[in-house]
Amino acid sequence: MAVDLFAGIAVRDLPAALVWYEQLFGAPPAFLPNDTEAVWELAEHRYLYVELLPERAGHAMHTLFVDDFDTRLAQAAARGLEPARRETYDNGVRKAIYLDPDGNEVSFGGGPEPGGPAAS
Repeated sequence: MAVDLFAGIAVRDLPAALVWYEQLFGAPPAFLPNDTEAVWELAEHRYLYVELLPERAGHAMHTLFVDDFDTRLAQAAARGLEPARRETYDNGVRKAIYLDPDGNEVSFGGGPEPGGPAAS
């Protein structure tokens, strides 16, 4: 069964969101379906989109679990974005939580650090 995923995030200010998400992902949107949405393809058939919906903005919570966790965080930092907070769970899994201008949470999750608690 083929599955395409579109994860949506409501925003108050689309131009500001475009700037912020380009900083986070390091690329402009893959496509703009209309005047109120922008879509990034994060992996084949897996998309994150922002949509101008001011009345719903600020409530999203999405985590992208990646195998290049440290690299992604370093790249985002080089583009001027730092996580609002970081977490490490008892099993060594790590999470870096970013907050967009509306307070939507977009996080990167990653496995334990090499040599960390659950890496062996």
